[in-house]
Amino acid sequence: MSTFVDIWFYSGIMGKKKDRLALIKQIITEELIGSQEELIVELAKRGVHSTQSTLSRDFKEINISKIPHPERGYVYVSADHLTSHIDIASSSFGDVVLGVKFSANICVIATKSGYANAVGVVVDNCKSADIVGSVAGDNTIILVLREGAEHKAVYDVLCKLFPSLSKA
Repeated sequence: MSTFVDIWFYSGIMGKKKDRLALIKQIITEELIGSQEELIVELAKRGVHSTQSTLSRDFKEINISKIPHPERGYVYVSADHLTSHIDIASSSFGDVVLGVKFSANICVIATKSGYANAVGVVVDNCKSADIVGSVAGDNTIILVLREGAEHKAVYDVLCKLFPSLSKA
């Protein structure tokens, strides 16, 4: 199925950054892309030539992240479409989230090594009024909580996102 966007890109006229960013979003929305190399190939099929370093900058600008996927390992998603992936992402975490601890208005989430960023993306996009922001490392996420946030309420939100937590 060809869209106006596809015809525009196939015509060879494409070259503007805005158009490239729109195409990247379109591809990762329609396909399960697991690496920048795969995306470079898909872009080339549509007449757009890009490099890994350009993609890295583009990903930051349009807020593209990787989340776990049950069959593909990790796939790229746009923050605009992350909510449709949250159930897939959180169910595929299994035992990745190891624990949660609270101290005043700070919540620390422990994860298996390499998973903190993906877990952080899911938490950031849950849009909880009690969570002001997060910082993710390799295996730890620090959540800054709203003043007066109830730890139990935050824990309940996290348990909904990561059901394995409630069994811990």
